[in-house]
Amino acid sequence: MDIGGYLGKILRVDLSRRKTSIEELSEPFIKKWVGGVGFGARYLYEEVPAGVKWSDPENRLIWTTGPLAGSGVYGAGTFNVASKGPLTNLAGSSQANGYFGAYLKFSGFDGIIFQGKASDLVYLLVKEGKAEIRDGRHLAGKDVWETEDALRKELGVKEKDVSVYAIGPSGEHGVLYSAIVGDRGHLAAHNGLGTVMGSKNLKAVVAYRGKRNFQIKHPDLLKEKNEALFEHAKGFGPFYQWGTGGGFSALYGIGCLPVRNYTTNIFPEHERMNGQYMRTHFEIRPMPCYMCRIAHVKEVTVTEGPYKGFVGEEPEYEQLAAWGPQIGNTDLGAVVMLTREVDRLGLDCNEASWTIGWVMECYEKGILSQKDLDGLDMRWGNVEGVRTLLNKIARREGIGDLLAEGVMRASKKIGGQAEDCAIYTMKGCTPRSHDHRGGRWAELFDTCVTNTSTLEATWAGVHTQLVDLPVVSDPFSHEEVSTMNAKFNGIRQFDDCLGTCRIASTNPKLQLECVNAVTGWELSLEDAFQIGRRVVNQLRVFNFRHGMKKEDERPSKRYGSIPVDGPAQNKNIMEKWDWMLENYYTLMGWDPKTGKPLPETLRKLGLEDLIKDL
Repeated sequence: MDIGGYLGKILRVDLSRRKTSIEELSEPFIKKWVGGVGFGARYLYEEVPAGVKWSDPENRLIWTTGPLAGSGVYGAGTFNVASKGPLTNLAGSSQANGYFGAYLKFSGFDGIIFQGKASDLVYLLVKEGKAEIRDGRHLAGKDVWETEDALRKELGVKEKDVSVYAIGPSGEHGVLYSAIVGDRGHLAAHNGLGTVMGSKNLKAVVAYRGKRNFQIKHPDLLKEKNEALFEHAKGFGPFYQWGTGGGFSALYGIGCLPVRNYTTNIFPEHERMNGQYMRTHFEIRPMPCYMCRIAHVKEVTVTEGPYKGFVGEEPEYEQLAAWGPQIGNTDLGAVVMLTREVDRLGLDCNEASWTIGWVMECYEKGILSQKDLDGLDMRWGNVEGVRTLLNKIARREGIGDLLAEGVMRASKKIGGQAEDCAIYTMKGCTPRSHDHRGGRWAELFDTCVTNTSTLEATWAGVHTQLVDLPVVSDPFSHEEVSTMNAKFNGIRQFDDCLGTCRIASTNPKLQLECVNAVTGWELSLEDAFQIGRRVVNQLRVFNFRHGMKKEDERPSKRYGSIPVDGPAQNKNIMEKWDWMLENYYTLMGWDPKTGKPLPETLRKLGLEDLIKDL
């Protein structure tokens, strides 16, 4: 293949027939969809028609890399997972870092498409251009860490010789928010992608480390641009020095920490739970992803409190928020413990914490009793109660069977006041671990209108200045937020086509120059936006075909509520929600009344074949 950065091969795995085959990727297809979420979106559309449920063997589970994965760009070991997910019954797309994205390419493939369902539990082994489906029944019931250990021992390999991604007991038991977890704590988490994997009786995927087996068109230029990209990432936010938890207290300052299920924005203990405190009080050991110099991933040993001596991966910001203020916990060591617990069980941290926080509020208000909760005392901050409940959820035991359905379904089942307390979007997904009502309206809006079941246009805000767009001057402006979300949308989906970690690749222009250096293309920033918009619209038509309605693009009552205290007190995003939607739809080239892409928009994006489906 004359394009740098690609093998030009997709591995297809038919689990029902226990057969594998290899398909060639055409150069026009690669140039149109680039990789990652682009490949995933197109294959999902072509192969999962309306009427195919998320649990149907004919649903696809699509793992794809991009041109930068394994290229030598720092931190480029990322891969994308796409499927029709159980929480929304719509498209889901999520990225995981670590090593797998690079190792999969070194093993000979740009992606894997899983279809069908194995009769018994299996795992897939990928090495040197070949793939083998192996018996995985001996892995049944094992958590993710136990699965990784068992497979490395079985294969006789060392830690970094292979990358292993697996599901835990939650994926085997059909918890609707199970994640795909690997490389000691990296997750493709949103919209139950691990649940889809479990429905196919696929326990794990193993990719071997190898050497670079694809060309780099301009290696000297790549080296120069890669270095510039690293320097930008090093100075972007607190990540290089303090990890993602370094922004914990700053987010508290604008009212963005989720505290006790959005019942307050007051959390005076924030400075003892942020990244700065962790890295100056706990023992830290680097655990970087593939070739990453930002190296924000660490192993941490707790040095104080009841969990002193506990060793786990350093919690990211979202885990600090989820297992700290969201559940009323003020012990940082307990956050490390719960983070490890959630990961090994294979649960999505976000959905799990919104569910637990909802349970705790219902318990405090007497909506749920101790008897309802199998005898558990679920008062705020009871971390051992949380650990027990997480394990019950992962195996669908007792009350865990209801909570395994996620916060939207569980709250609707209980009904009444319980439903009013639940945080989710009307599509059925939940937000990242923020209080988006406080200075992050852009992300609240994005979470509701997304086509991926998680953030689509934004990431830690919109950062319009990086692509020569005006900066949002008022984060509580209905007009500015909806306008800039529309104008910015596209570049983050292009980013998710590439196989890079956002924390290590913070500058879209420099990242684009790396893409051109690897592939030999001459893409402009406008081209990058065009490719990203193509992905957005492709997924959107898929979602409409699978039953999405404009009425679904709203927050739940609590998610869209007005903060009662803190910096965002009395700010009301719902005051002009319908106007925001129409403004956003219009700027995206969609029908302002329905949200469906207009024919002329699809034609401009080279998606004229989708017009008939709308």
